[in-house]
Amino acid sequence: MSVNLDVQLSRTNKIYHEEEALRGIVTVNCSTETKHDGIFLTMEGVVNLQLSNKNVGIFEAFYNSVKPIQLLNLQLELAPAGKLPAGRTDFSFEFPLVCRKEPRILYETYHGVFVNINYMLRCEIRRSFLAKSVQKQQEFMIQYKPKEKPLGNEVHFTISPETLQKSAKERISIPRFLITGRLDTTECCLTKPLTGHVTLQHTEVPIRSIDIQLVRVETCGCAEGYSRDATEIQNIQIAEGNVCPKLQIPIYMIFPRLFTCPTLLTKNFKVEFELNLVILFQDDYLVTENFEIILNRCN
Repeated sequence: MSVNLDVQLSRTNKIYHEEEALRGIVTVNCSTETKHDGIFLTMEGVVNLQLSNKNVGIFEAFYNSVKPIQLLNLQLELAPAGKLPAGRTDFSFEFPLVCRKEPRILYETYHGVFVNINYMLRCEIRRSFLAKSVQKQQEFMIQYKPKEKPLGNEVHFTISPETLQKSAKERISIPRFLITGRLDTTECCLTKPLTGHVTLQHTEVPIRSIDIQLVRVETCGCAEGYSRDATEIQNIQIAEGNVCPKLQIPIYMIFPRLFTCPTLLTKNFKVEFELNLVILFQDDYLVTENFEIILNRCN
């Protein structure tokens, strides 16, 4: 005797917006008539916060502020205790996507290191203790409705020994170089690439490589104490080997799905993003220029 359980959503991309209805079908296939103690479908939305190892034990206040934040928690009884006939049986369902308690908003789905925002459907066919219950999970995603694209300003930058945060003594040992460039905007749309360019004006020491790094900065905590950690999402090499002077090198980065979300600032956690421009010289000297960027979901 076998029981197969499947949860299918009305949208193949599994993307929904707040205040919409989550609809779908639960399908049960039984080889023979099967007794059960009820079929239940649960919808959950949770923000899971985690402390990095370096901060555990430092602030006792952390343990109150890193408790999971429940955004959705609804259960639907699809069928009372009884019997399922042999063959296929379908149950349709519908859930309202509304957060009815604080923070009164459904955050976008986000898979981070110390902050995770997940939405899940869990279906269970409960059976007696002699027969194992059957369960099935299905993740769905929440996205904000697109807004008008912000009018971001161009950011022009210059990198040289004089712009580095070094002492006068340290600057003596730094190779002489001048790098200029531009980011088209630091207020970025998640569905559009981050663009710009960088130009090597001159250098005493040949360059080995130029990379751009997308970094997430996740903050967990409250007024009594907080944990702030930066982790790399992706790294793109835009130049390799000795770079030709005066050549404009394009910057083009697509934001990865799920690992990025609109910049999020809340009472208990934050998800922010930065861009690093990393220049590695052939004598292994490393120069990094950091830019804070704001991500939005826009048209």
